[in-house]
Amino acid sequence: MRESWGGVGVLAELAFSANDLAQVRFAVSPMWQVATSFRLLTGRAGASPVHRPWIEQVRPRVVAAGLDRGRLAELVPPTGFFPYFLTPAPTGPAPALADELAAIRATDPDRVRHDLDHLAHHQGPPGPRLRSLHHDPQARLARVTQEIDAYWELALAPYWARIRAVLDTDVLHRARQVAAHGAGRVLDELHASVRWDGNALHLVRRSRPMPRTATGPGLLLVPSAFTGPRLLTTQVPPDPPQLAYPARGVGTLWAPGPGADPEALSAVLGRSRTLLLTELDTPASTTQLAHRTGLSPAGVSQYLTALRRAGLVSAHRAGRSVLYARTAAADTLLRAASAAD
Repeated sequence: MRESWGGVGVLAELAFSANDLAQVRFAVSPMWQVATSFRLLTGRAGASPVHRPWIEQVRPRVVAAGLDRGRLAELVPPTGFFPYFLTPAPTGPAPALADELAAIRATDPDRVRHDLDHLAHHQGPPGPRLRSLHHDPQARLARVTQEIDAYWELALAPYWARIRAVLDTDVLHRARQVAAHGAGRVLDELHASVRWDGNALHLVRRSRPMPRTATGPGLLLVPSAFTGPRLLTTQVPPDPPQLAYPARGVGTLWAPGPGADPEALSAVLGRSRTLLLTELDTPASTTQLAHRTGLSPAGVSQYLTALRRAGLVSAHRAGRSVLYARTAAADTLLRAASAAD
């Protein structure tokens, strides 16, 4: 089963051969962010003060779209197990969401049924939508991925540049650790619940054993912005076991962006475009930006179109509105202007 560590349990052990150690790798997975963020969003907001700004912005959109009452809500309960097939093993270091959704749609029907049976064991009898999915996974998985895609556009896509920067920074830090000290140091310092002894990874407070015979080779390490303080694991051979761990820097994820010198940027972008970029610390619609800046809606739309063409702003459908967000390139520009101030 998928484990979250934090309670009292046995000391599990994942053995490593030289070949297993050679196959330890990192991956930034959109689907791990989908599953863990959805769980966080539909649980108790007070349980995650770090993410409260995001929750307060996103929850109304998700509720308005009915996604809190859909298939994804049944598949990802507030606590406990959620199906392995929702987090397929990434085949590369940073798969696109579309690639992971394709992998979900291609899941072996027996795998889907096995996971749904396990979910029912923990959560009780399934509703009609999950019974339909159990009956015909190949036909119904497309509807699941459609909901996931809708959730992504509402809840994660407008913030992805910021989230991705935190995850990439975590991977870069640990890659430097590997270069300086070796993979063993990285495994030993990954989390308080993990200990490396040179031959095996000891998983403290894991409620079930994790023998290498029940997993694929190697280990896939997945940084997450939304797991909270715990670790999550999956083991679905022949894929490598996955370990999703809290990324470094999550505490600063929703902090305001760098305070750039508006005069310096205005000389390059113009005053109105600079004003809009600085206002996009949180994604906003044209109407919201017009209200906050005093610019006309038509002017805001014109300036956002120019910023989007320049790769500084992205647009994301949210119901009847379009939310605009700064891109990673815009954040880099603002940091550079702040440093030059």
